[in-house]
Amino acid sequence: MMMNSGGGGNWLMRGRSGDIDEDGTRLYDQRVVMRLLRYAGPYRGAVLLSLAAVLVYTMATVAIPAIIAVGIDRYISNGDLSGLNTLAMLFAGVLVVHYAANYIHQALLARVSQRVIYDLRNELFQHLQRLPMSFHNRHKVGSIMSRAQNDVYQLQEFLDIVVLSIADLLSLTGIIAIMLVTNARLSALSFAALPVLIGIIYVWQKHARPAFLRVRVAISRVNASLAENLDGVRVVQSMNRQKKNLEEFDDLNYKHLDTNLRAQRLSSSLMPVVEMFMSFGLAATIVFGGRLVLGGLLGSGQLVQFTLYIQRFFDPIRSLTMQFTQLQRAMASGARIFDLLDTQPDLVDAPDAEEMPPIAGAVRYEDVSFEYEPGKPVLRNVCLDIEPGTTVAFVGRTGAGKTTMAALVSRFYDVSGGRVTVDGRDVRSVTRASLARQMGIVLQEPFQFSGTITDNIRYNHPEASDEQVRGAAKAVDLHAHVTSLPDGYDTMMEERGGNMSLGQRQLVSFARALVADPRIIVLDEATASVDTRTEQLIQQAIGKMLYGRTAIVIAHRLSTIRNADKIVVMEQGRIVEAGDHDELVALGGLYAKQYELHARLAASGAKREYAPANEFDDELPEPALAQA
Repeated sequence: MMMNSGGGGNWLMRGRSGDIDEDGTRLYDQRVVMRLLRYAGPYRGAVLLSLAAVLVYTMATVAIPAIIAVGIDRYISNGDLSGLNTLAMLFAGVLVVHYAANYIHQALLARVSQRVIYDLRNELFQHLQRLPMSFHNRHKVGSIMSRAQNDVYQLQEFLDIVVLSIADLLSLTGIIAIMLVTNARLSALSFAALPVLIGIIYVWQKHARPAFLRVRVAISRVNASLAENLDGVRVVQSMNRQKKNLEEFDDLNYKHLDTNLRAQRLSSSLMPVVEMFMSFGLAATIVFGGRLVLGGLLGSGQLVQFTLYIQRFFDPIRSLTMQFTQLQRAMASGARIFDLLDTQPDLVDAPDAEEMPPIAGAVRYEDVSFEYEPGKPVLRNVCLDIEPGTTVAFVGRTGAGKTTMAALVSRFYDVSGGRVTVDGRDVRSVTRASLARQMGIVLQEPFQFSGTITDNIRYNHPEASDEQVRGAAKAVDLHAHVTSLPDGYDTMMEERGGNMSLGQRQLVSFARALVADPRIIVLDEATASVDTRTEQLIQQAIGKMLYGRTAIVIAHRLSTIRNADKIVVMEQGRIVEAGDHDELVALGGLYAKQYELHARLAASGAKREYAPANEFDDELPEPALAQA
C-alpha cells in the first residue's frame, strides 16, 4: 500500500531502501513557516507582549546614539555641566528600559518556543503511534527517530529567530530613518555598498540550502545505522561482524562529517564578508564625515552618532545573517517533520464505524484477497469459518499467507477483496480500538517495555487491578517464578528483558494478552524461538490460556498445533487442506507427508533437541512439497 501525504503533496520524496530522508525538498517553504507559526497560536498573548517589548527595546537602541550626540554637541561643547547631568540621568533611564525590554522579550520568547516544541513533540509521537504497521515496516527506525529528535530540536530556536529578525528589521528601519534625516548625503555614502552585500547574500543562500539539507539527511542515516546495530548487537557479536559494521558506520559517519564541514565552511564564509562591508562603511563615515566636521557642516556629536549608527546598522545585518543560517536549518527540519505529520494512515475507521459489542468469537473469511503491493497478491479468494471458542492453526511454508490471515482479523491491514467478519460484523464497520480491546496478540519475539513486571502485564490495560494481573500470571504458570524474585511483581524488567529467560519473557507476553480476558487470541509463532523443553512449559500455558476462547495460532512446529480443533494448511495464498490432525493425516496430503517425516525422524532418534523454526520449510524435501 502506498502512503498518501496531505498538505498539497509530498514535500520529501522517499527512498527505496527504507530511509525516508533520501531525496530533496525545498528548504524554504512558506507553508513550513505558516504551519510553525500556527503552533504559536495558543500563546499569541505572550507573543504579542514579546513583540511589544521588542519594539520598546528597538526604540531604546536607536535613541542611545542620538542622546550621545546631543550630549557632545549641546552640553559638552558649551560646557553645560547641569544639562549634561540631566542628560546622563535620561541616558541611564533609557539603558534601564533597554535592559528590561530585552529581558522581557527574551524570557517570553523562550517560554513560548519551549511550549511550541512540547506540543509538536506530543503531536509527532501521537501521529507515529497511529501510523499503520505497513509504514513502520517500510521505514528505518533510525530515520524516524532522527526526525522526532534531531529535527524537532532544530526547531527550538525558530520563534527566537522570527522575533529577533523582526527586532533587527525594526532597528534597521529606525537607524536608516534617523541617519537620512540627520545627513542624507553621508547616509547614502554609508549605504553605497549595501546592494553588493545583498547580492552576495542572495548567491550564498542558493548554495547553502542544499548543503544544510545534506547535513540533516546525513545525520539521519548515521542514526539509522546506529539504531540498527544496537538493536541487533547480539547477532553482530555472535557473527563477529563488528569490524565490517564499523567500516560501514565509519563511511556514513565520514559522509556526515564531510557534509557538516562543507555547511560550516559556507556558514563561516558569509560573516567575514559582512564584517568587511561594515568596516568599509565605518571608514567612509569617518573620512567623509570628518571633512564635514572640519568644514563646519556637521557637528562632532553627529559624527559620533553616525559612527555608532553604522555599527548598529551592520549589527542587525550580521545577526540576520547568522539567523538566516539557523533559519535554513529550521526550514529543512520543518519540511521533514511536516512531511512525516502529513503522512496519512491508510487504515482509518469509517465515518460511520460503530463500537464493537461484546465478542462471541465467530470469525469468517469471505472470498478474501489481499496484496501488500499492487499486482503481488498474498491471499487469493480465501474462504474459512472459525467457530466461537475453537482453536484454528495455520501452517505452511514461509510466505504462504499465515500471518496475513491473522493480521486481517486484528485489522492491521484491510482486505483488498472480500471481507473479514467477527460475529457477522465486517471488521471495517467497527472502530479498530473497540475491536482491539477484545483481542489479545502474542508475537514470536517477546518484547518487554521499561518498567516492572506488573507494568508489562497491564501495559495495554492500566485499569487492570493487581488481582487481575496476578490471575493472568497464574493462568500461564508465571506466578511462581515472579514471586520467587526478590521484588516479586515490582521487579524491574531490564532492557530487552535480560533478567528473564526467553521462555519467561514469552509468558509475560501471554499474561499481557490475557489480562483483559480477550475473546479472540492470536498467537503468531509464539513458540518458534524457544527450545523444546521451554516449549513444553509454554504449551501447558497455552492450553489454559486458550480455554473457552477463539484462538488463531500461526505455527510451523507440528507439536504446537496438533491438538487444534482445525488445522488449515496454506500454500501460495490459498487454503489447500483443512481439518483436525487425524483428518489431515488420513487425507494423505501435504500435512500427512510432513507428519510422516516428522514421526520417522523422531523414531530414528534424529529429532534435534532444538526443533527447526519452520518444520514445513526445513524438514520436508522440496520435491515432496512440489508433488503436494
